[in-house]
Amino acid sequence: MLDFPAETKNTAKCYAVHGVLGHVDSKQPPVKRKPFSAILKHDFIQKVELILPEEIYEIIKNDITVNLPPSSYTRVILPLAALLQGEFFNEYIKKGNILMLSEGKIGVDNVYSLREGVLTLHLNKESYERAGIVGQPEGVKGKRGTKPLWVVEVNLRLPSMLHGRKGFDRIEYAFKNVLNVPVRWLFLNLETKALEPEPLEAHFPVKKSAAAQTSQGMHVKKPPLGPPTEVDPSYGADFEDYAVDLHEWLSLILLDSPRILADDKIDPYLSRYVPPGDPSTSCTMVKVKWRGFISAFWARNALVQILQAAPRDSWFVFSVDGFGNDPLGESRSSTILKLPKAPTEYVLWEIA
Repeated sequence: MLDFPAETKNTAKCYAVHGVLGHVDSKQPPVKRKPFSAILKHDFIQKVELILPEEIYEIIKNDITVNLPPSSYTRVILPLAALLQGEFFNEYIKKGNILMLSEGKIGVDNVYSLREGVLTLHLNKESYERAGIVGQPEGVKGKRGTKPLWVVEVNLRLPSMLHGRKGFDRIEYAFKNVLNVPVRWLFLNLETKALEPEPLEAHFPVKKSAAAQTSQGMHVKKPPLGPPTEVDPSYGADFEDYAVDLHEWLSLILLDSPRILADDKIDPYLSRYVPPGDPSTSCTMVKVKWRGFISAFWARNALVQILQAAPRDSWFVFSVDGFGNDPLGESRSSTILKLPKAPTEYVLWEIA
């Protein structure tokens, strides 16, 4: 773990790992080992990005733009009470497997999400007290300048979550009388077999797709990508410096910053950033981006497909960004570097 000052206890931290991929099988994608487990920790993903040299992109172009189907999702307007009604509740929540995320920013708006049958409500103090359902305080305790927030988690797959049961009726009452404002949702059905008819169709959904967007011709300054080799067993400061410098360079590429371009002539008075390593080394990069409401399983499967399609000695960067899921607006992020000339080695940066 990278060192951070003691007062940043409640802020995001970055963990860097150098590891071995092991055997990768597309029929049985890895679940528990890194870097795949880091991707699966994301509840909801808003962006997946792939950065790779132009010559490697030409080799695997069809695998990522044609053979990799885009993630499809739906945008719909629903009140919370609709989640507990009829076929929507029985087919999608009790029997099925869906992801739902409402609009809004935690700490400003009431924000709701549904994952693996667990409905999570991020509520302000007034809404929480009026709703009359049990939750827990959220955020940093005693921090001035922040509004009190509460989080309520309801597992709708429990056997007790049925109409007519006391606890369920209390939740239903709160949704109909307090938290009754219709909100925009992002909806993703993880089931491979579609329902006929779809319960969602009654709410006039708008179908969306996270299609690949490609940016080519980025001629950038390229630092050395391999981690230090002659270091102590715990890596020590050498690996820490390597991880910090390289993650900064990768972040600038993801941000489309002109500072990493080979022909950048910024006045040093405005920016002193210089990529690590030999400044004369450069390469032409391609960036492929998928943006929308994406499941962690789709992102994991995309990484597996890219690993199998790319030449063994090639390198690329695979980045996954989640939605802001806390009062500070911070989100989980995972960046994976497949190392060059090392068929099974990777470096992973996790921000959580």
